[in-house]
Amino acid sequence: MNFREEQYLLLPGPTPVPTNVLRSMAKPMINHRGPEFKELIAEVTEGVKKVYKTKNEVVIFPAAGTGAMEAAVVNFISPGDKVLAVSIGVFGDRFAKIAEEFGAEVEKIDFPWGQAADPEVIRERIAQDRLREIKAVVVTHNETSTGVVNDIKSIREAVGDHPALFIVDAVSGLGAMNLETDKWNLDVVVSGSQKAFMIPPGLAFLAISPRALRVAKNCSNRRYYWDINSALKYLEKGQTPYTPALSLFYGLREALEMMEKEGIDNIIARHAVYRDMVRAGVKAMGLKLLADDRVASSSLTSVIAPEGLGANRIRRRLLERFNVVIAGGQQKLDDVIFRIGHLGNVLYLDLLAVLAALEMVLVELGVDIELGRGVTKAQEILMQKGV
Repeated sequence: MNFREEQYLLLPGPTPVPTNVLRSMAKPMINHRGPEFKELIAEVTEGVKKVYKTKNEVVIFPAAGTGAMEAAVVNFISPGDKVLAVSIGVFGDRFAKIAEEFGAEVEKIDFPWGQAADPEVIRERIAQDRLREIKAVVVTHNETSTGVVNDIKSIREAVGDHPALFIVDAVSGLGAMNLETDKWNLDVVVSGSQKAFMIPPGLAFLAISPRALRVAKNCSNRRYYWDINSALKYLEKGQTPYTPALSLFYGLREALEMMEKEGIDNIIARHAVYRDMVRAGVKAMGLKLLADDRVASSSLTSVIAPEGLGANRIRRRLLERFNVVIAGGQQKLDDVIFRIGHLGNVLYLDLLAVLAALEMVLVELGVDIELGRGVTKAQEILMQKGV
């Protein structure tokens, strides 16, 4: 019987929330039109900009990451606009679907699930658009459904001087892997609170370039709650158009202080160690990974279940025996893969413990592996990195 109240929560989101962040969220409510909130929103907005590595405007909405994706569509893509959507999985498809729902003429370039987008394919398609009809390119930074990271810098370079807005879903990648909003000339980048920012779901972020702001002024799509022009007008006064998620703002301030203290580059390096530990450990168990090392995410690792066993059976046993929570596959990958999240407030020892639990569960389910091989390999990686 498992007496541990707190789960080993290794999902690609929501992620574990530090205790000091939880405490900060218990603060009393304040007037969201008063001076205290004005100071709070100014502080966290500047903090989020540092994570984005941008001097562009940043807007914070009360929403999940998908809300930010919808805001990115309705503010910058008008009905009838041609949109090039680059998809490598569920969330790439979702971005394309949202654009279609709001009247865009979407052309989707699909790449096999488990692979990254090829910048040369995108370069060729952009070169064919001699009349500059494509108004926006939408692409996923980190595809949460497969554990694959796209080379956003190279894809942006492939688009070149084409005038289309470059819009990035960085919900599960920002803060865990390098993303240079300004250096890479990214027009709109969306993210969410429940990933590397280490707070509960409920805040969505958009970083917006001056060029994108000019497009938003003339965008004819329908919007009310998601209107970034309105949000920016209120931000000048230190307010939001509608009631903000005050507790989450408190949590965000605390989390940003933690991130500032550690340093964003150190955070990115730490997540890379997580990735290398988990991948090495899983390989040592004899299991196969969905993504190649060259495109592997630092936020999560997708593992192919042993043939005939089923990924969901492994997940259930991990929960029942050890209170370990990992994610399953989505859509066509359901029961094919399981996903080990290593994002945000995760400890190295958490990963060693979960790898040990996975080994025991696999043995119990009849898989021929040697106990301890995966954990030992992960320990070796940890020691090599000098952590």
